[in-house]
Amino acid sequence: MAGGHMKYRHLGRTSSHRQALLRNLVASLFEHESITTTWPKAKEAQRLAEKLITLGKRNTNASRNSAQTYFYAPHKFLPKLFGELRERYLTRPGGYTRVLRIEPEKEDQAPSAILELVDGTRDMRFTMTAKTLARERAAGTKIRDLTASNVEKVTKFRPNGRRELERLVGKLEQREGEVDQERRMFGGEKKKVYHPREPPGFKGFL
Repeated sequence: MAGGHMKYRHLGRTSSHRQALLRNLVASLFEHESITTTWPKAKEAQRLAEKLITLGKRNTNASRNSAQTYFYAPHKFLPKLFGELRERYLTRPGGYTRVLRIEPEKEDQAPSAILELVDGTRDMRFTMTAKTLARERAAGTKIRDLTASNVEKVTKFRPNGRRELERLVGKLEQREGEVDQERRMFGGEKKKVYHPREPPGFKGFL
C-alpha cells in the first residue's frame, strides 16, 4: 500500500521462494553459527532465526510442532534448537543474533553482511573484544571505558563468559610472546598476531 509501512522485504521473490530461501539461510546459520549473504537477506533471516530461538526457549510441544514446520530436515536442527541453543540463551532476554555490515562481495555491489549467533563459537564481537583487551594490557595502559563496556556486553549472558574471555586473551598473549621470540631470534618484521576474523571491509556492529 502506498505510503504504508513495509512489514517485510520481498527480496525479489514470490512468497514460496522467499520462504524457502529464508529457511535455508536459517538452517545454515544454525549449522555453521555464522553466514555471509546480502544485507536484506541477512535482516530477514535474522527475524526468522530470532523467532525460532524464542520457540526453542519455550520448549513445549506446541513450540516444537511450530518450529519443525520451518525446517526441511527437522531431525537435524531441532535437537540443537531445543538443546544447545535453548541452554545458551535461556537467561538472555533477546538479541540472539547479530548482523555485521561488510563490503559488497559480488560484482553487482549488492550490500553484504554477516549474520551470526551471539555467544557462539564464531562470535566476532567476543573475539575482537579479547583482541583489544590483550593489546591494551600488553601496552601497559589503562583499559579504556569502551573496552570495559564491551567486555561487560560480551560476557553478561555468555555461560562462563569472563572465564572464556580470559582464556582467549591468554591464548592471544601467548601467541604474541611466541612471535616476539621468533622476531628476536630471526629478525624481520613483526607478524600479525591477533585473528579476530574481521572480514574485508568490516564496518562495525549494528
